[in-house]
Amino acid sequence: MPKTNKDGSPKQSELPSTLKRSDPKAQRTFAKTHDSAEETYGEGERANRTAYAALKHSYEKVGDHWEAKDEKGPSDTKAEGGRGSRGETAGGVDANASKEHLYDLAKRLDVPGRSSMSKDELVEAIQKANDKETRQSR
Repeated sequence: MPKTNKDGSPKQSELPSTLKRSDPKAQRTFAKTHDSAEETYGEGERANRTAYAALKHSYEKVGDHWEAKDEKGPSDTKAEGGRGSRGETAGGVDANASKEHLYDLAKRLDVPGRSSMSKDELVEAIQKANDKETRQSR
């Protein structure tokens, strides 16, 4: 089902809940990419994966919404490798960001024990905090 209206604006009723709480550009990026992927691949999981991949190139998940990244680019090893990659996905967390950035995000999300965590542990803890906030916001 198309995610955009005839004028190109995103259909709010068709957006995932985390995108409904995000800025209009994030919503447009997801919706337009999804519609284009749907024309190419058909409706379903592949169109959704393609739309999220495009979103994650410019945005990262913070709590229950998406925020623009400081620098565009792949967010994790899965995104770096492209289709068929065996890399790990970080569920919207910009795992390629600096440890300092990840620590600041963990601080914003009030992740306990963040000061003694490695970069990989910060990514995992932020992902869990994001999932928790998303569940609470639904």
